[in-house]
Amino acid sequence: MNRIKQKLQEDKKILSIYFTAGYPSLNDTVKIIQDLEKSGVDLIEIGLPFSDPLADGPTIQASSTAALKNGMTTTLLFEQLKDIRKTVSIPLILMGYFNPVLQYGVEAFCKKCEEIGIDGLILPDLPLDVYLAEYETIFKKHGLINVFLITPQTSDARINAIDEASEGFIYMVSSASTTGAKEGFGPEQSAYFERIASMDLKNPQIVGFGISNAQTFQQATSKAKGAIIGSAFIKHLTQNGVDGIDAFVGQIR
Repeated sequence: MNRIKQKLQEDKKILSIYFTAGYPSLNDTVKIIQDLEKSGVDLIEIGLPFSDPLADGPTIQASSTAALKNGMTTTLLFEQLKDIRKTVSIPLILMGYFNPVLQYGVEAFCKKCEEIGIDGLILPDLPLDVYLAEYETIFKKHGLINVFLITPQTSDARINAIDEASEGFIYMVSSASTTGAKEGFGPEQSAYFERIASMDLKNPQIVGFGISNAQTFQQATSKAKGAIIGSAFIKHLTQNGVDGIDAFVGQIR
């Protein structure tokens, strides 16, 4: 069974951490992944840096720009991760924009992911209908779960279509803004969390955007299976390098 599906069956709230590959330094990627697993994180999203990110706030954008300047490429990331399954057992997801995947070649990219032990992909700008028509067969052939995003503006009909097409979890974007740490969630977000919970979807939801501490993690997971922390962790890396990852994760839950 895919590692993502296995993890989602555990009776616990999932803590997922996002970071940008090649940041803060080019060769930090593997150490960050290993330290995150040791610190008790359940799932890791490895960001493919891209020059024109659409949904990323300033923190993740800056890390992406720095990673590209450091020399990070898709080919280099695959090289860095080639032995990752010798030391890491939790689910690993590559998150990025579709353009670098297309440039690499979708079939070749998916094949490489399977060889390395990547469990899924999050490609926010790959439309559901395009995925189903052109790429679903390739993803499934290589054992990859494709994770779709929903927002407070997503219609019930589209959410149900995404739920039908999904096999792992649904990435539930907490608000209509870009990524970034927030102080807490207001009534609008609470109503949205309630709305999605009441839809009784077959796939669990993991909330992203705006989770930065124990309070926002607990709020986000009150109705959902888990939550994703990205910008707050990248700020930690900016300030501390790869030190103190255990302490950062420890203060979330």
